[in-house]
Amino acid sequence: MRKLLVLRQRLGLGLPVAIAAFAACTSLEPVGAAETVGCGPFAHGPLPAASPSPYPSALERAKWISQAVRSTDHSLLFFGDSLTEGWDGAVWEGSLASRGALNAGVSGDRTENLLWRLHNGNLAGSPPNAVVLLIGTNDLAAGRSPELAADGIRAVLEALRQHFPDTRILLLGLLPREEDASALLRTATTRVNRLIQECADDEHIVYADIGDVLLDNRGRLTSTIAPDGLHFTAHGYELLASRLNPELDRLLSPPR
Repeated sequence: MRKLLVLRQRLGLGLPVAIAAFAACTSLEPVGAAETVGCGPFAHGPLPAASPSPYPSALERAKWISQAVRSTDHSLLFFGDSLTEGWDGAVWEGSLASRGALNAGVSGDRTENLLWRLHNGNLAGSPPNAVVLLIGTNDLAAGRSPELAADGIRAVLEALRQHFPDTRILLLGLLPREEDASALLRTATTRVNRLIQECADDEHIVYADIGDVLLDNRGRLTSTIAPDGLHFTAHGYELLASRLNPELDRLLSPPR
C-alpha cells in the first residue's frame, strides 16, 4: 500500500489509474518468486520447449521410471541419457545400488526430453536425498551451440530445484567424447562445462567434473574406454565410479 501511495504521489495519478500501474509493475515479479539457479542464461536464441522423446523405447523407459519413483522411495535419483542408462550393471551394483539409487537415464535424451520427463511423472515420488544429473551431450550432437546446451541443462536444474527444493544436486560435467582432445565435440563439451559450473552454489547444487579419469596421459579417449568415442566399457564405468563415489560421500555427508 505504501508503494502504491508513493507511485500515485510521484506521477500525479488518480487512485484507479495508480492501482492499474502498480499491478502492471508488480506482475513482472510474482510474489514468492525466487531465483533457484544462479547462472545464465548463456545463449541469445530460444530454448527448445520440453518435449517427449521421439523414440517409443524411450517413452516406455520414462514410463517405467515414473512407476519406479511412485512405488519405492529412493535415496538417490540419477538422471541422464544413454551414458546413465547404459551404466555397467556390475559397477552399478557395486557402487550405487547400496546407496538406494535409481538409474533414471533414458537413451537418446536431450535436455528438453529430460525436462518433459520431469514434468510428466519422473519426479512423482518422495523427495530423494540427492539427485545426480548428467545430461547435454546429445544436445551438442544435434548441432546446438555449447551455450544453448548449457541453457538446456540450466532449465533442468531449475525444474529439479523447484520440485525438490531441499534435495541436493550433484551436477556432473559432460564427459569427454571423441578420441582426440581437439575434436569438435570434445571442445564443445569443455565449453559447456565451463558454463554450467557457474550454476553451482555448493549448497543446493554441487558441480563435479570427473571425466578426466577416462583419458590417457595424452588426453585421448581411447577405444579401450569408449569404443565408439562416446559410450563406455565396463572399465570406463569403473573409472567413473572411482571418482563419483567420493563426490557422493561429500554431497551426502551431514553438515558440520
